[in-house]
Order: sequence, then C-alpha cells, then structure tokens
Amino acid sequence: MNQKFKAVLLLFLVPFFAFAQSVITGTVLESNGLPALGATVSVKGTPNGTSTDFDGKYTLNNVPKDAVIVFSFIGYTTQEIPYAGQTEINTTLKENPSELDTIVLIGYGSTTKENITAAQTTVTDKEFNKGAIVSPGQLIAGKAAGVQVTAASGRPGDGPRIRVRAGSTLSANADPLYVVDGIPLDSNNANLNTINPSEIESFTILKDASATAIYGNRASNGVILITTKKGKLSSDLQVGYNVQFAIDNNAGRLDVLTGDEFRSIINERGVPEEIALLGDANTDWQNEIYQTATRAIHNITLQKGFDNTALRANIEYTNQNGTLKSSGYERASLNASVIQKLLNNDLKLTLSIQGALEEIRNADEGAIGSAIDFDPTQAIFDPNGPNGFFEYFQGNGTVDPNAPRNPLGLLESLSAATNNNQIRTTLQADYKIPRVEGLRFNGTIGIDYNEFDSFSNRLPNSGVGLTPTGLQSSSNGIRVNQLINGRFDYKTDLKGIDSKLELTLGSSLQAFRRESVSFSQDNNGIAIDPFEAFNENRLISLFGRASIDIKDLLVLSASVSRDGTSRFSPENRWGTFGGASAGLKLTNTDFIQNSGFISQLKIRGGYGITGQQDIGQDFLYLPRSTPSNAQAQVQIGNQFYTTIRPELVTNLTWEKTNQWNLGVDYGFFNNRLTGSVDVYTRDTEDLLQFGPLGVGSLGNFALQNVGATQSRGIEIDANLKVVTTENFNWNIGGNLTFSEIEITDLSLGTNDAPISQTPIGGQGFNNFIQEWAVGADPTSFLVYRQVYGPDGRPLDGVFADRNGDNVINSDDRVRYKQGNPDAFFGFTSNFNYKRFDMSFTLRGAVGGYNYNNVRAARENTEAITNNPGEWLNNTTGGFIDDRFQSGPLNLLFSSEYIEKSDFVRLDNLSLGYTFNTDQVDIRASVTGTNLFVITDYSGLDPEIGNGVDGAIFPRSRGLIFGLNFEF
Repeated sequence: MNQKFKAVLLLFLVPFFAFAQSVITGTVLESNGLPALGATVSVKGTPNGTSTDFDGKYTLNNVPKDAVIVFSFIGYTTQEIPYAGQTEINTTLKENPSELDTIVLIGYGSTTKENITAAQTTVTDKEFNKGAIVSPGQLIAGKAAGVQVTAASGRPGDGPRIRVRAGSTLSANADPLYVVDGIPLDSNNANLNTINPSEIESFTILKDASATAIYGNRASNGVILITTKKGKLSSDLQVGYNVQFAIDNNAGRLDVLTGDEFRSIINERGVPEEIALLGDANTDWQNEIYQTATRAIHNITLQKGFDNTALRANIEYTNQNGTLKSSGYERASLNASVIQKLLNNDLKLTLSIQGALEEIRNADEGAIGSAIDFDPTQAIFDPNGPNGFFEYFQGNGTVDPNAPRNPLGLLESLSAATNNNQIRTTLQADYKIPRVEGLRFNGTIGIDYNEFDSFSNRLPNSGVGLTPTGLQSSSNGIRVNQLINGRFDYKTDLKGIDSKLELTLGSSLQAFRRESVSFSQDNNGIAIDPFEAFNENRLISLFGRASIDIKDLLVLSASVSRDGTSRFSPENRWGTFGGASAGLKLTNTDFIQNSGFISQLKIRGGYGITGQQDIGQDFLYLPRSTPSNAQAQVQIGNQFYTTIRPELVTNLTWEKTNQWNLGVDYGFFNNRLTGSVDVYTRDTEDLLQFGPLGVGSLGNFALQNVGATQSRGIEIDANLKVVTTENFNWNIGGNLTFSEIEITDLSLGTNDAPISQTPIGGQGFNNFIQEWAVGADPTSFLVYRQVYGPDGRPLDGVFADRNGDNVINSDDRVRYKQGNPDAFFGFTSNFNYKRFDMSFTLRGAVGGYNYNNVRAARENTEAITNNPGEWLNNTTGGFIDDRFQSGPLNLLFSSEYIEKSDFVRLDNLSLGYTFNTDQVDIRASVTGTNLFVITDYSGLDPEIGNGVDGAIFPRSRGLIFGLNFEF
C-alpha cells in the first residue's frame, strides 16, 4: 500500500475514532448493600440516560470520551464519576441527609420531621400555587388534606375563607389562629392581605388538638404558622425584580332573560297594565356593570449575607381593578428582616418588619342583584331621572323606594373606600445559655399596629339618597396587638436509656386594644353625634411541653397550657388545656429496613383539649348600656332624643373541644411515594351562639353557651416522584378529605328544639332556609319536598304532605341534604425539563348541596309582576322551563332549589421558561387561574361557603404574564 493511500485512509478514519462512543455496564447499590432499583444513570449535560433494573444493573450506550457519568437515586446523594474508557463502573451510593431530619415548626418551637407525633402539614414556597396572587391564603388552596380554602367572592382584596377540619364552632369565630413570625394575630384584625404573598416562605398547619393544645384557649379551629422569608448568612448580594400583569374577566354570568325574551313572556302572560310597563330597549344589565379588569404586581428584592449578619428587604406594589365597575384594590408593602449573631454566635437576634398601605375601593354590590332583577326592556339613561339614570317613580314624582335601583346608577352614584395602614414588627432572641449544655432561651416581643379609615359618599338626588346633600358616612380608628413571650428549651441525651429528652417551659402575655369613631347622617341628611367605641382585652398563658425519643423508636410528647382571658368573668376566666401524643418510628426497625421497599413508616396517635374564647365582644359579664341609633330615637314634642338601652349580663365560659387523632406516615421505594393518613373525631361543648332568650329575660337575644357538636374525618395525603433525573423532574401530589359534623346537643330551646338559620331573599319576612337540630349537619336545609309530574318537571305549588293532615304548612317542612360536602380533594402536578417548567392545581368537592336563592326568589310569575308599584322584575332562564305561576312562601322553600354542588376546578395552570446568562437569570411565565369548573350546578359558582347562593360578587378568570429577573 503506497504512502499516499495510507495518508488518505488515515484522514478518512480520524473522525470515526475521534467520535467513537462506548458502552458501559455496571451495578448500583444502596448504602446497605441492596440493589438500587430504579436509580438513574446518565451522561452529564445530555438527555442520554438509563435506569437500573431489579438487581441494580444497568447498561448505558453511546458514552463519549471524557464524559461524566451521573448516578442519582431518591434519598441518596448524587454521585459523579469521570469516564476514562472503563467498560464497567460499579458504585455504592451514600444516603442523603434524610427528609425526615428536616426541621419543621411546631407550636412554640421546632423539631425534626421524623419526630412529629401530631397531625400537621407544611407547605413551602416551592409548592405554592402560581400566578398573580394577591391574598396569601390562595397560595395553599388544594395543597393540604383537611384544609378548605374557599374564595369568599371575586371582590378585589377579599381574602379566602380558610377552615381547618371544618372548624369546631357554630357561631363563634371559626377561623384558625394565625401566627406570623411568632406573633398570634388578633382575630378582629387577622388581615393576611397585609403580607406580601411572594415573601412567605411556608405555611405550617397544625390540625389536631395534640398539636394545637399549647395555644390553649384559641386553638380549637387549628393553628396556621406563617413564616416569612429571611436573609441567609454568608451569602452573595442578590437582587431580584418580578413583574406580573393579569387580565381578568368574570368566569360566568347568571342566565337571565333578554329584553326580547322578557317582552315575549309579559305579552303572553301579562295583563294590559303589566304590558304597558314594558320599555323598548334591550339592555343587558350585567354587561353594563361588569368590565374586563387588569391587575399588576411588582416586587423588588435585595438580600446579602455576612459572617454574622443577614439582610433582606422587599418592596411590592399591587394594583387590581375589579370586574365590577368602580371596585378595586391597591397595596404597597415592605418586608424586611435582619439576622444578627452575637456573643460568639451564642445569641441570635431576628428582626422582622412587615408594613403595608392598603386601599380597597368599594363598589355598591347591590348592583349585582339589581342587574338580575331590573327590567331588561328599560333604557339605561333618562334625562329626567336622578343624575340622568332611569329609575321608577311614585305618583307624587319621587323615586319609588321599594323598586329595584338602576344597576349602573348605583355604581356611578357611590364613592367609597377603606384604607388600612399596617405595620407588624417582631424581635426574636435565641440565646444559648452558657455552662448548661442544651439549655436555650427564646423570647419574642412584637406589635401589630393598624390604622384604618373608611368613607362612603352617595351623590345628592341619586336613586338611593334623595337628600339635597347626599348621604355620607365615615369611620376611623386603630387596632393594636402587643405581645411579649419567652420560653426555655432544654435538650439532653439520656445515654443510660438511649433516649433524648426535650423540655419547654414558657409564658405569653398579649394585649389587644381597639378604638373607633363613626360619623353618619339621619334620614334628613343631618349629621348626628359621632359614635365612639373602645374595646380592650388581654390573654395570658403559661405553657409547657415535654417529649422523649426512646431508642430512636418511640416518641412520646405532652403539652399543657394554663390560659386566662379578660373577656370572661373572674370565675370563668381561667382554663387548662393540654394534649398528649405518641409516634412509633417503625422506619428504624430491622424489619422495615430490610423490607426492600418500605422506606418510611410511622404510626401516630394523640388526644387533646383546646378552647375557644373568641366571642367577638368584651366584658359581657359586666352591666352595659347601648345608645340608640338615629332610627330608634324617641320624639318628645318636636325634639328627638337618643335612648339608652341596658344590655343583658351573660356569664359565658369557654367553648371546649376534645379531639382524638390516629395517623400513619408512609414512604415506599426510597420515598419515591410518600404520604400520610389521619383519622380523627372531635367533640365540642358549651358552643357559643347568639340566640333567643327564655321568657322573662331582659331582651330577646343574647350570646349564650348552648350545645355541642361532634365531627369526624379521614384525611389522605400522597406524593409521588414520578421522574427524578438531572434534567427531568416530575412530581405529583394529591389529598382527599372525608368529613362530617352533626349537632349532638342544643340547650337553647325547650327539649333541644331546633334553631332556624340563614335568612334568604324572596317574598315575605324572616325567611330561614337552614336549621340547627340535634342529629343533623349544621348546614342542613329545611324545605318542602317538591312533587314532580310524569315528565319529571316540578308541579306548580304541589308539595308532599309529610304528616298526612291534608294541609301544607310549616309542619310539612323537613330537613333535606346539607351544604357541607362529604369529601373534598386537591391534585397538583409539578413538571420541569431542563429550563422548562409546568405546574397545575385541581380542586373539587362532592356530596354537598346548594340552595339556589337566585332561582327560588325569581322563577315564578308573581315574582315578576306582583310588585307594590309600577315596575316589573326580570327572572332567570329556568323560568322558561318551570313556568311556575304562583309565588307563595311554600315555593320559596321548595326542594326544587336544592341542587348538587359537586365540582372540579382547575385553579391554576402555569408554564415557564428560564433563560440563564452570566449576569442574570430570567424566567418568563404565563399562568391561567380559575380556568374551568366542571359541575352540574345551575348557579354562577358551585363553591359557596355555607351552601346558600345569593347574588355574590362573581369570581374572575385570569390570564397572567410574568417576568422574573435574578441578578
């Protein structure tokens, strides 16, 4: 072979040798020597990878020269091995610091996740719902079993209703106790909206009584610990800017008759006098009061860490316009923290500051109901009407006060707003006491200060206020919440019995003060004397906790709280609350460790007694007098005088809740699948209820201790790491809650007599659709059972004669269905591939029902035409199908209007992509919120807090665009 041919052949083969790729085989073992089933083996920086089989063996093809082989496995530290031509690479992985060693918060302290013995859930910022979140509660909707987060309405700045295990009370405050950076919030000022959602690091939800008992007299409805973000020691300067812009529209509108449909109905069924009331227009009143709205949120964050100092500051601005015209919300907030270590790092000081300026622009929400009722054949404007709007007049030329108001006129004639200025500051000290190994002191002082003012101005000669000066009212005041607490924590190893002991002993003093003054006018537009209010109360608590971890196998824990409140009389002022729990860590037994597939197993059980003192009023045990308002003055001659009314003295006591909990925490396949199951039962007695008094009492109604309830539930949490590799991760999580509650005692009436609840709109007065009764759910409906014809349509005015007396009256009303769902659930998926990420959250509920008051009050001929004046009312689309002629009270209470409220809602769907550069990381995202609801409910939205659906502010559907810059 000549030299030229050899040279050409060599040049031709060089690329093949240069890019030659090899095959690697090997075995991957866990630290205990067992095969690692499902471990990932990949070429770093490429999508080329494979998984180990049942014996831990793998084959990796197409491995280039000088590659780096990455071995990763859930629960173990990722390992990287350079490739230098080996044909076989075997490795044994090292355990990663376990998730079970993660420090989690508990009441007045912290512990490891492994040693948690109570029912509690932590949701971190990595798991929060995405989007232009305005209210912090929206972050955890659908994220935890046993926790219901329901949007109260679509009103801007309106926070959601949060219930932990459905709450334990009937009419006292059912909100959980919120503790923000160590300061428990005043329930009368627990405005989470003053906290910037993007600055929250985690929510820790304490659900059972053994977890909450250390908070004693306000822990019956659960406790939520909110931790805000802090700076990190020894960290580089970080600067971040985040902007989000959203477009919102109502997710739906009520189906009401159009102008043409309404004219057709009246022309078909009306008498000449009614036909004469029709107009010539075709007005969509809902279209006139609603709008496409926008919101924008800006965040700027700076943080820097030094050896002994960490700094962080965030400023935020939010501006949200409501879908109801003239409504809106605006907030400017500051979140700042300083961490300082002193005395050779034995002392750690943490200063946290949250400040916010809020403005809530309040629209006249009466326009929502009026847009349903107002005659769609009438024009919007009338040059002879009040301020140019069409209104109905009486024969004397004045606006008829009984007629519906022009919806747009209601909005345009009112200017109203509420302003909140809030600052919440806490200083925490954590001191390692010298010369006593394991002893620390932790103290907190804090203040939560709120100034508020509100005003409402109605234009003169509007359809509502016809006084020459219009109608004005205003109020202002302050709320102050002051805290000081301290505790000693002691930890020691009891080596003689191979155990660890932890002790906590502390006390807390909290003082609340509220002052306000209100200004208003009488019916003639004349200012009346301002009304001043002053309230204050104090809470004092002595608390302690002891826990012992025996042989890293059995954890026993007990806590006690001795609490006093100035709200109750001296003889009822003090209460003792406590709880005990145990956890058996089967994870640490040889049987589980050698099982090959069970990586975590713990059985928990607990019992606790908690209280409820949040009755909303102070000093009810003292004699008090209340001045009358402007509508209840006494006339003597030509002069009106304010009267003084003595109030009933009541000797109240705590609501008391006893709760049992049994739970299991599990993990399989190296914690690829993890979760928990909890079963609980809860009994509450001495329920606080504002209800009727017995004969001979001073007054008709008062707050009293009246009865008892029992609730039961099952909570299931599951999380699955579907894929975990260097470039691709996919996690899904779900939770399912079954719950029920029933009233077991009512001492308010004679022989446990039922108590009517929940007034509704429609014909007549004092109409109630729900009833409290022994053996029933508190949201049970009291109705007449509708009778249906062979075609399945309801028969007009025909109801079941339940007692067989041939008369349909209130004795034939029966309890039927309930507003509370039998079960609710959440499902979350988080997916990322290299720089792309996607997440979504689904929520739903089944087994509940709604009373559709919108239909019940309107879907009959009398509701349209039988009015005490010269006007007609519109009706909903269901009238065309049912065509009820008459509208007696019986129809208002028909079971026809009890509808299933089962639903599945796509709360949010977020897509993002991250651009990495040397100077800045940029994440671009698009998020949809409230994208769809699957339901058979005919109303606007199936998710109603108490199961009674009136004309609520519609929830919006949003499309959000976001950019996040990290320098």
